Amino acid sequence: ASDVYKRQVQDTGRLHFTANGEDFVQHGFVSKDGWAITFDHVYINLADITGYQTDPPYDPHAGGEVAAQVEVGLDGARTVDLAEGGQNAPPILVGEVADAPAGHYNANRWQMVKATDGPASGYSLVLVGTAKKGDETVDFTIQVESEYDYSCGEYVGDQRKGILERDGAADLEMTFHFDHVFGDAETPMDDELNVAAPGFGPFAAIAGGSGTLEVNLSAMQGAMSPSDYQMLVEILPTLGHVGEGHCHSETR
Repeated sequence: ASDVYKRQVQDTGRLHFTANGEDFVQHGFVSKDGWAITFDHVYINLADITGYQTDPPYDPHAGGEVAAQVEVGLDGARTVDLAEGGQNAPPILVGEVADAPAGHYNANRWQMVKATDGPASGYSLVLVGTAKKGDETVDFTIQVESEYDYSCGEYVGDQRKGILERDGAADLEMTFHFDHVFGDAETPMDDELNVAAPGFGPFAAIAGGSGTLEVNLSAMQGAMSPSDYQMLVEILPTLGHVGEGHCHSETR
């Protein structure tokens, strides 16, 4: 037993937790209703960030707790700006565990919680940017005070992530899909993504032609139509992914 313990202690590496808003944040995109959106800042406040080695693999569609043989995580809450670094920036490093046990981290979880200080103070998510359509421009600050839990399985993408070898480094990514809120003009309008997305039009309507919008979720409830607001509330928990992999999400 002591030999096994020594081997486990020796077989460690660096586990990086990163956050990624993908091209939607870095390059901008056109919403389903024709608004060209670019972001100056996307502040997101993350807490209880944990990586797991699970066998059998965690199924986010089934939900429930992650049953893990190994788990490591980051202490405290951290605000990151997904738009930091410009168009060609790599995913944002949220934190690192320097001596994580080697193995395949095939699940992770985190919370989006209200920040207690900094640029997102009072909110779990703050979107700052510009939307343009025809001759109309809206400089927006959209603030979300609701909090969410995400439990996710293995990263889905062009490469596998989370495979940590002794003295090596591996990456666990928290991915955020903002086309879920605004839709995507490059996706068919009858696709589930666009059907479920409010688009930018309901936000522009609140601006009322003033050219500026600063609004939080509480104010949106009174300013949007009930159907648009309900769409927004239902879609916000689906922001979190692992690449293209889905997460089990709940509003806290």
